[in-house]
Amino acid sequence: MHPHTVQALLALNRRFYEHFATDFARTRRTWPPGFSLILPHLESASNVLDLGCGNGRLLAFLGQQGWQGRYAGIDSSAELLAEADFVARRHPDIAASFAREDLFGVTWARAARAAGAPDAIVSLAVLHHIPGRANRVSFLAQCAGLLAPHARLILSTWQFMTSERLRRRTLSWNTLSIDMSDLEKDDYLVGWGEGGAGVRYCAFIDSEALLAVAQEAGLACEATFFSDGHEGNLNLYGVFSAR
Repeated sequence: MHPHTVQALLALNRRFYEHFATDFARTRRTWPPGFSLILPHLESASNVLDLGCGNGRLLAFLGQQGWQGRYAGIDSSAELLAEADFVARRHPDIAASFAREDLFGVTWARAARAAGAPDAIVSLAVLHHIPGRANRVSFLAQCAGLLAPHARLILSTWQFMTSERLRRRTLSWNTLSIDMSDLEKDDYLVGWGEGGAGVRYCAFIDSEALLAVAQEAGLACEATFFSDGHEGNLNLYGVFSAR
């Protein structure tokens, strides 16, 4: 994928979160069933790094479970981080810190290291917003570089193309000034909200694609499973270790 196309898709998603952050966060006040399934991988962790933490949804979940430790959240949205900070104040037993960083940039890994060596890295609903397979491999390789031998990386990707109702939210690329020949086969525009008022770039990453990019990034798969949504399979979760 050409860098110009990558930057255009990243800008599209930045505009979405700038304009719809508050409304989007309102739909993320509770947590999906998948959080309970990843909890066993987090209970023994004392330092959790949450990449793409958004409004602190995972932090709120951990706080309700009585988890105590250090939590570092990284996100590019100032509005969502403000909500996450509010969540942190409600859970004083967790030593929470936040950094505003673009996960497609070059400085987020330095901010992550500043938070201390993580026992677990969590990056939920992030990978499918990174344009280009090669860029997704690069992001995961950076994550792998942060993993200690005992640590685990927990990912999730949105399985929107497995649902007929969600497939109806996909939009024509003709609405954007994008060279369609530069897109990869599983790239989509997806509408969000009433009448599709918000538009985001999403890549459809199924089990085969997730395992392939993880392996190329130097990760070993510990487990994968589906959960969430009305269908019970709208998120694919993966648990990985560094090879």
